[in-house]
Amino acid sequence: MADIKKRLPENVDGVFFVDSTCIDCDACRQLAPEVFDEGPDYSFVYAQPTTPQIQRKALRALLACPTGSIGTTGNNESKSVMDDFPLQIEDEVYYCGFNSQKSFGGSSYFISHPQGNWLVDSPKFLPHLLKKFDERGGIKYIFLTHRDDVADAHRFAEHFGAERIIHRHEIDAQPDAEIVIEGDASFALSREFQVIPTFGHTKGHCVLLYRNYFLFTGDHLWWSRTKRSLNASEDVCWYSWKEQTASMRKLTGLSFEWVLPGHGERVKLPLARIRKELQTLTERMGRPAISTN
Repeated sequence: MADIKKRLPENVDGVFFVDSTCIDCDACRQLAPEVFDEGPDYSFVYAQPTTPQIQRKALRALLACPTGSIGTTGNNESKSVMDDFPLQIEDEVYYCGFNSQKSFGGSSYFISHPQGNWLVDSPKFLPHLLKKFDERGGIKYIFLTHRDDVADAHRFAEHFGAERIIHRHEIDAQPDAEIVIEGDASFALSREFQVIPTFGHTKGHCVLLYRNYFLFTGDHLWWSRTKRSLNASEDVCWYSWKEQTASMRKLTGLSFEWVLPGHGERVKLPLARIRKELQTLTERMGRPAISTN
């Protein structure tokens, strides 16, 4: 729980508040946009919940916060929403919640699949998630988009006997990973899972396409709620903006409707809109000295 003594002055009066330990990961603003807004480098409460539904969203945000920076002045009722996680996105795809500070609050996802379940990037290693994953048959594969968001992947792998999948260029983040991706060519891991190397944000960044419908994009691509468009940013490109721009073009011929990032907002759009957005984005990325936050 957050510390009331560190309460940010921007918070409106009321039960929920954010303290100064916030790392501006955006998780709370995604889960409860009716309550949380963005400050210069942190989130804050701009409106207190006015309905039970919005209060539930705010409590989910409290649980998902990687740094425990969200608090309440009354009784902590977060246990009442704990069973909401993993939170269903659509069909058999879920947002794990319990974002890890080790991944700077990046989102991770769980895919329930009859041939073995998948974890995409890693949340915190917590008994609640272990129980929930166990109830669904455990985890067979852990797909790691890149080095930044591995968090507790090794602990999940050890617990479930899962195989971690990561690119050779990111291997120092998980040196004992069981499956290592080589090269820059896209390939199918199975009939329903396709790996697309998308170098740029880091040297070996990859995305995962599931059933030509869900694209798990790591830190390569996300939805901007302010620009109302798909986005990438040179400001958070740690390896090569030129390569990230080239990698983005790989996505323009794919079929998918969900963009599920590690950082940034997830979104579902019609395929025609996705392709138009990607075309516009790659054109912007190709211009010199541009930031697309």
